[in-house]
Amino acid sequence: DILVDGKVCDCDAVVTCQVGDPVPLQVKLTNWSKHSVGPFALTMMPYQDYQNGVHNYDLQDAITFVGSNTFHIDTVKPTKDSVYFGALLFLYTGDFYLNIKFHEDNCSRELPLSWLCLPSVHIRATEPVG
Repeated sequence: DILVDGKVCDCDAVVTCQVGDPVPLQVKLTNWSKHSVGPFALTMMPYQDYQNGVHNYDLQDAITFVGSNTFHIDTVKPTKDSVYFGALLFLYTGDFYLNIKFHEDNCSRELPLSWLCLPSVHIRATEPVG
């Protein structure tokens, strides 16, 4: 589950926020399997989609994370979940997307480097009101 500014997000919705206001993020990983899973690294990467196949990930002048954009998850037991909190601060207006990936964080495993990606979250940063 992904919550942006307290609202559950799906891939079809656009979340609107204001430039200069921190936007709380919450990502909840629920283990529905019968076995413990982990360790993982959860990484959130903002980008702009230029609608021509090009994604711009070089956004250090437009977006900053309050805290870290990567979280390490040791183990999630069966039927349990692990919740991670962060925040984004938009410095300019525009349409942005957030890629959320879970990476294997253990070299002894043979899973691909990035093996679980959630649908991108669409965030529109607008001018402050007033």
